[in-house]
Amino acid sequence: MAKNNTGKASKGGDEKSTREKAAAARAAQQVAEKRRERTIRIIGAIGVLAVVVLIIGLAVIVPRLSGDDSGGGGRDLPDVDPAAALPAGVLGPDDEFAYAYPYGDAPDTAPTLAIWEDFQCPACAALEEINGQGIKDLADSGQVQLFWRPTTFLDRNLNNTSSAEAVSAWGCAIDAGRAMEYSTVVYANQPSEGAGFTTTQLIDFGTQAGIEGADLETFTQCVNDGTYLGWAVNSTALFYEQNVPGTPTGFLNGLALNGGQLADQVELQRLVDEAAAAQ
Repeated sequence: MAKNNTGKASKGGDEKSTREKAAAARAAQQVAEKRRERTIRIIGAIGVLAVVVLIIGLAVIVPRLSGDDSGGGGRDLPDVDPAAALPAGVLGPDDEFAYAYPYGDAPDTAPTLAIWEDFQCPACAALEEINGQGIKDLADSGQVQLFWRPTTFLDRNLNNTSSAEAVSAWGCAIDAGRAMEYSTVVYANQPSEGAGFTTTQLIDFGTQAGIEGADLETFTQCVNDGTYLGWAVNSTALFYEQNVPGTPTGFLNGLALNGGQLADQVELQRLVDEAAAAQ
């Protein structure tokens, strides 16, 4: 270290040392902050994935072991019928993404992202809260062709028909032009496991989603009539036919994604970018 004639460290040297220490401290702080953000993101994704594993174990494996393919309680559901009524814009039985609701205006050249969900699924509600908007943003920005695919497999294990009735009500909301608003409200008001939704609640969710006036009257009649229960049944039959492991499950250009990957926007963006580059 340079010294002046008195044998003491020079002022210039002290200032340089202080600046270097400050820079090092700032760098260390930035590294720590990035590490903290990544840890939070990973913990959130792991939490969602853990719930997905639990749902798969309880709602898929148990019914198959017992051989019970029927739900219980609620209304009587129709049989599978490809001619059943579909909400406006929902894809028909001959489409690659049959019975899915397409969202966004991405070009045909964009990767496809199809997501299976069940309105009674806690992991699906968690995904909606953690990264529902992020997923929709990918579609809104034209990066993915997004397809929401409903299933009602939890009706089997929870001994009700609540998922099917919620899907039917969602179809009524789709007709009213409030598809995403309605699904968001449903997940935000998800009942405790097995309690199910009441018809009154499903109608009230329409009001919360912004359906009003004559559209609300039409929506209410649609929900009461169970107009789209056939759609729910058909889509769920396809869910089993395609051996989807549980919900939420996504398929990015056919590649299966679990709940943790769907919930982590950084990871999901990376996968979308890779899929786009590979096309």
